[in-house]
Amino acid sequence: MNQFFNNTGAVDASFTTETTRKFLLNVYNWMAMGLALTGIIAYGTANSSFVNVIMGSPVIYFGLFIAQLLVVMGLTFAINKIPSGVAIGAFFLYAALTGLTFSVLFLVYTGGSIASTFFICAAMFGSVSVFGYMTKMDLSKFGTYFFMALIGLIIASVVNIFLKSNTLNWIISYAGVIIFVGLTAYDTQRIKKMSQSTDFDSEQGKKGAVMGALTLYLDFINMFLFMLRILGDRK
Repeated sequence: MNQFFNNTGAVDASFTTETTRKFLLNVYNWMAMGLALTGIIAYGTANSSFVNVIMGSPVIYFGLFIAQLLVVMGLTFAINKIPSGVAIGAFFLYAALTGLTFSVLFLVYTGGSIASTFFICAAMFGSVSVFGYMTKMDLSKFGTYFFMALIGLIIASVVNIFLKSNTLNWIISYAGVIIFVGLTAYDTQRIKKMSQSTDFDSEQGKKGAVMGALTLYLDFINMFLFMLRILGDRK
């Protein structure tokens, strides 16, 4: 995704052109549609017999995770070579696959706690994203720290698979929320800066909007998952 987010200069807070607003509106529209697709598929699958197939078959369950990873990697590395229509299709394919994997959450947590956590996460995400857009502070200097923290979070999560420590699980959950709150503000500012030098009506601009939507989508769903581990009521 770096080819679309390579501007590390300070944000011009006065930059409020129609081009920027149009670009960001499309980024958030794609993201919202992706989240809606994920939610619909997750809820529909959870209320069908297929969720038991997913949960009961490690091959299918982990196969879906591998498919998600392949789609994101393929989209990231091939974005400059594929048309915008294919990029949009890949984004929605990823959202659909995420919906299938998220369906198992309804077997673990109550529907009410999933819904309430989603709305709390949406409110927090929206507030932080607005901050990332409006702040005059240059957040690019925090990028390395966010990346290092994310790597540490992944390592700790893998280690805890074997340790099965409840204390470490809580630390990871709260740290995950904090990290993705920071990444949301950071990525929002990066996307704003990208919009200042991108013509949305161009093929490159359309693909940039899709990649921006994917970035914020990933921030949101990861924040949601960590918050669900904290706030969710288990069945």
